[in-house]
Amino acid sequence: MFRRLRWFVGLNQRNCSTKRLVNVEQPGPASARPSLLHGLDAFHEVAIYIHRFHNLDLFEQGWYKIKVTMRWEEGENSYPGIPARVVQYEAPEVGSDNLCRVWMIDDTDNSFSTPPFHIKYARQDVFLSIMISFYLSFGECQGQSSAVILKFELMYAQMTETGSELQGSLDACPASVHEYKIPPKALLGLHSYCPIHFDALHAVLVDTSVHISLLKASYRTSRQKLNCTSDSRDSEGTYVEDYVGSNKVMLIKALMDAHDILLEDLRRISKGIGQTIDLTEITFESDVTKWFNSTPPAHGKSIDDEPSLQLFDGPQVSTERASHYINYPTEESFQPFSWDDHLLNSFQSMGNQLSCLWNIFLKFHRENRTKILEFLRDSWASNQRTEWSIWMVCSKVAMPHQYMSNEVQGTSSYRGIRGSSLSMRRLTDDPIQTAAMRAERHRRGIAQMRINNRSLQDMYIFGDPLLVPIVVVERLTNEYRSASVNSNVIPLENNAGHILKNESRATNKLCGSSPQQNEHILRVAVFVHGFQGNHLDLRLVRNQWLLIDPKIQFLMSEENEDKTSGDFREMGLRLAQEVISFLKKKMDKASRSGNLKDIKLSFVGHSMGNLIIRTALAESIMEPYLRYLQTYVSISGPHLGYMYSSNSLFNSGLWVLKKLKGTQCIHQLTFTDDPDLENTFIYNLSKVKTLANFRNVLLLSSPQDGYVPYHSARIELCPAASLDFSKRGKIFLEMLNNCLDQIRTDSDNRVVMRCGINFNTSSYGRNLNTLIGRTAHIEFLESDIFAKFIMWSFPELFR
Repeated sequence: MFRRLRWFVGLNQRNCSTKRLVNVEQPGPASARPSLLHGLDAFHEVAIYIHRFHNLDLFEQGWYKIKVTMRWEEGENSYPGIPARVVQYEAPEVGSDNLCRVWMIDDTDNSFSTPPFHIKYARQDVFLSIMISFYLSFGECQGQSSAVILKFELMYAQMTETGSELQGSLDACPASVHEYKIPPKALLGLHSYCPIHFDALHAVLVDTSVHISLLKASYRTSRQKLNCTSDSRDSEGTYVEDYVGSNKVMLIKALMDAHDILLEDLRRISKGIGQTIDLTEITFESDVTKWFNSTPPAHGKSIDDEPSLQLFDGPQVSTERASHYINYPTEESFQPFSWDDHLLNSFQSMGNQLSCLWNIFLKFHRENRTKILEFLRDSWASNQRTEWSIWMVCSKVAMPHQYMSNEVQGTSSYRGIRGSSLSMRRLTDDPIQTAAMRAERHRRGIAQMRINNRSLQDMYIFGDPLLVPIVVVERLTNEYRSASVNSNVIPLENNAGHILKNESRATNKLCGSSPQQNEHILRVAVFVHGFQGNHLDLRLVRNQWLLIDPKIQFLMSEENEDKTSGDFREMGLRLAQEVISFLKKKMDKASRSGNLKDIKLSFVGHSMGNLIIRTALAESIMEPYLRYLQTYVSISGPHLGYMYSSNSLFNSGLWVLKKLKGTQCIHQLTFTDDPDLENTFIYNLSKVKTLANFRNVLLLSSPQDGYVPYHSARIELCPAASLDFSKRGKIFLEMLNNCLDQIRTDSDNRVVMRCGINFNTSSYGRNLNTLIGRTAHIEFLESDIFAKFIMWSFPELFR
């Protein structure tokens, strides 16, 4: 059995609504028709603008296309959205060989597919510029609080395939899927940016925007289900149906709400893009409001003592809002079918207004589509901190001033400016257990939440909220400036303006002193892998950074690949040479194209790669570039080594590497590279101010990570060291104080944060990787949700 496919050239338009919907019979005399209200119906129109396909990190060249479907959440095969019309609102580039100019609608699954396009290289843009509109019947889930699932599928075929073979391969199975949920509240009206990323192996960005409104239907879109028989009559012989006072009043109220939402969104968007919208075609004093003065029939009272309409033994519906638009007939004027007439007139009048307003928006969007997309994207980005705050716990904490060994009292104490000291109880609490319990309490709170807002929900995150990692953010502040307080909001945005304003003054210009229009800033981010790692290990973090700052230049360090078993000094020198060579090439290129105003050099390291970064910054050849350091992201970095590691299984593995393979870097990590602890590598590295020049420092850790000690990744005191009165404990405290001195926030312009990532590892089960803590350590590389939360919540740190 062949599938029914419809193919169209991209520049054409198509409106298939009249082919899918059945026309309503015109109403006749009252005696010949059971009710005028048979024709009352509405539908949700969901317009999806697919603007641009941007290749971030696709691993294979070939032909790709995007398939779009829509359905009610009730079931996979029930209540699909119907493709209604397609508009190619911008013509493809003339002579472009990477885009096939044919799109397709499949009637068997009610899907729409974009034209296939060729992907040949990274960072490639394909401008599709297509609008597809779906119809969803209001009657299908009338009275239910049901959401809609918007599904995007990435279809792939090999580069060599053409013709029918190409289409057959593209239709075979999706390479990746990304779904969004449209909540019930959003179905009455929504204008939102909708980024499509697919998955870690198919990292792309598809710029789309979604626009929704409830509209009056001129044709029946579904068969209504009646709760009363067709011969139901009241005591005076007036024909009454169940939806006369309930469903149809609710339908008109929904139209009124959709009208208000669309009008408010139009004003918000027009103000946001600085363009005046013409609303002169809207007549607010219309037939809908002329039924205001009559009093409603006394059929009953609601629980709030408001007028309501009693429908036999059915529900009572409040008419406070509807009374402004619906005329209730008086007892003297009440005639058979008059209630139907009033509802029908109100429905038609409100529906006409809403349709007129929707057409005004579509015209306004055509004229300002670029500005509207930019406005919606900026609004989406600014709302992410609030959207994802469900999984984030933010607070301010005071940074310790100094840790000192107190051998007389038999404990280690912390003395701040006021001479206060930490109690024994606080020092000996297990921070790993405390962090895990805090995250678990927060996760239980999420399980009891009902997420019901009016914004699109990314099913990659909202599909199962309990599987999403919990991010605990602690911003470190000077103790004399701010006492330790708990807060759900970190007012970082207040400092962002100061940071941006002072950047040009804080850093020396590289060439010239007079400002020019072509001056620009060279932004570079260097990503460094860990022990036995690969240069692509941190690609997910890199991709998120590229989404925030598409113009950033990135270096995925390769010089130490397959060379991470030697001395840290050798690895650091190789990285420093690699970074300088990369910077010189980018600086020469930027200087040729214009006046290079400034450089912002950032680093991201995973695990042992963080010590390689700090060693590279300690090299003398890097000294001229230290003043350009901007943001440092340490992902599970053993900054304090493995002097106090409580993971016995992992310690056994380190012992094997040292004894059997003679791995030099492991000796340095465990402080066995020299008999005198004061001559060990990590202790001496702590004395070099490698972190002091960074404007922003983020220390990411996980209490579930057994590969790197929790305190070492966070640069903080651990209970074992606080109870160690030997020279070993003294050396640790000195090393800790040296590092804290480098990250201490000496001004409001500097941001230092500890971010604890608590992964949900329940799906991994109990295995060796989970027991030794490798699962969480590798999850930093295989998941990008934690990076998405942090980067989009604090975008000022990554621009």
